[in-house]
Amino acid sequence: MRRLYLYTTLIFWLLVSAVWAGSLWFPPAEEGVAVAAEKLISTAELAKHALPDNCWMAIRGKVYDVSAYLPEHPSRPDLVLPWCGKEATEAYNTKTKGRPHSAYADELLVKYRIGIFTVNKP
Repeated sequence: MRRLYLYTTLIFWLLVSAVWAGSLWFPPAEEGVAVAAEKLISTAELAKHALPDNCWMAIRGKVYDVSAYLPEHPSRPDLVLPWCGKEATEAYNTKTKGRPHSAYADELLVKYRIGIFTVNKP
């Protein structure tokens, strides 16, 4: 019985060592290397998406399609709707009441990102 314990322990640590050594030989792929260029979205394009079922917002230089999320938003959707099709960073940062969104809200927002906001210059 003691030999079985010693052999299985030895095999376990050999496998752990092999996995560790493998990670040295084959490091994980670089994230973002094969990421396609993000879509650039202008003020004019953003303004075309100002309806509840087609709601895009620019927040902190990124554009998000929050149409699918509106019915799930914790507060009434009519608080969010005025910002559809617009730059909404200040509204997002303060909830228009001086209170910031949570870190969870920031994590959730990433799922709806569709591009980078570019301000039209006259």
